[in-house]
Amino acid sequence: MPITASKETLLCMSLAGRPGNFGVRFHNHLYAQLGLNFYYKAFSPTDLPAAIAGMRSLGIRGCGVSMPFKEACIALVDEMAACAAAIESINTIVNTEGHLKAYNTDYIAVAQLVDTHAIERTRFALRGSGGMAKAVAFALRDAGFTDGLIVARNEAAGRALARSAGFQWQAQLGAERPRLLVNVTPLGMIGAQADELAFDKAAIEAADTVFDVVASPARTPFIAHADACGKRLMTGDQVAAIQALEQFILYTGVTPTDEQYQAAATFARGEARPDL
Repeated sequence: MPITASKETLLCMSLAGRPGNFGVRFHNHLYAQLGLNFYYKAFSPTDLPAAIAGMRSLGIRGCGVSMPFKEACIALVDEMAACAAAIESINTIVNTEGHLKAYNTDYIAVAQLVDTHAIERTRFALRGSGGMAKAVAFALRDAGFTDGLIVARNEAAGRALARSAGFQWQAQLGAERPRLLVNVTPLGMIGAQADELAFDKAAIEAADTVFDVVASPARTPFIAHADACGKRLMTGDQVAAIQALEQFILYTGVTPTDEQYQAAATFARGEARPDL
């Protein structure tokens, strides 16, 4: 049942360069289903340190962190959970009486998806080198992938990620034809790059499995072409839903039933525009 806002209402928020509606709809739908006196709002901060200081001083309970703030927030929190500290990237902050602890539920979501889809531990190429790319690369490494290629035009960031995760780096995919392709860039996302393929058609057609972390739209040009070729698919809206559930549990201490979770995810996808 819907909750009437009051002075006891606990606020949660998200910070993103390009805020979306997925988290807003997902969290608020679950609050209503479970009768929790919480409210969730998305923001695009112009002053990140001030936004995090505001979270602390105003008692905002939880904060989702999206591109491009996943690494910049690290210096602003008090404690890092192991999953965030290991990869030096955060996407979730929990405020407990002014103490800010950071987590990475993206890592958890990717690990769950890889396990659920029973992906063969084969050679992969991952395009991207930012905070979300870190979560994906480390989740793959920890799932048993040993033969990986980080494809990133930013040589410093690409080499650093490859080195820390134990993979290789190249600026371009070139003639490589890995059996698993992973996109962790804005290519294909709603906006200026919406029509761009994350990998060329020849590479997609040679792969067995494709994974696009872009959640809006879930059916990017990369996913659409792979689907037409009969490839196994993992999509960004799946990642968004799993990581949002983990955030919800951290913020509220409540674990929804699978039916409640699925209902919230379905509702959120009806107008989903989450960022990476």
